Amino acid sequence: MKRQASRSRSTKETTIDITLDIDGAGAAAVQTGLPFFDHMVAQLAKHGGFDMSVAATGDLAVDAHHTVEDVGIALGECLREALGDKDGVRRFASIDVPLDEALISVALDLSGRPFLVYEVDPGAGGEAYPLGNPPFDPQLAEEFWRALVTAAGVTLHVRMISGRNTHHILEASFKAVARAFRDAVRVEGTGVPSTKGTL
Repeated sequence: MKRQASRSRSTKETTIDITLDIDGAGAAAVQTGLPFFDHMVAQLAKHGGFDMSVAATGDLAVDAHHTVEDVGIALGECLREALGDKDGVRRFASIDVPLDEALISVALDLSGRPFLVYEVDPGAGGEAYPLGNPPFDPQLAEEFWRALVTAAGVTLHVRMISGRNTHHILEASFKAVARAFRDAVRVEGTGVPSTKGTL
């Protein structure tokens, strides 16, 4: 069975179109109007081993929040659909990922229960600074993860062990989550990995 999904989501604030192939080669085409955010979402594809296309237009003149959150919702819905009943998946994964001075620890569970623990301070070296043009507010990363895990039904813990540079901290976070997903979605057996028989 192919683990693929697509979503189109349209509101008064955003229009989102996403396709996802979990068993891909890490190819990404991402256009959200926020170049730094595009770079981060592309990290999910590359290091998660997903093929992904994301096209989003939103009310960026108001704020980037709606675009970032709605991409998280649509991508989470794609993940949930593509994983299906999660037959044979590894389910749990954890990893520590460095990027220069930044070190991020991630643990996740394809539990069917959405929960986010996000202990990341992108301003650890002083003030967190906006990234890209138009600017991406580093605080929006937490909103993206919350939207994604809620829609996907995933438990995700993201913790910063060290870091000073805002770019490094956020990029290490996205890479770490990607690698954890790559391990958790791997099919390594048969049957749903739960004593309940469902996730």
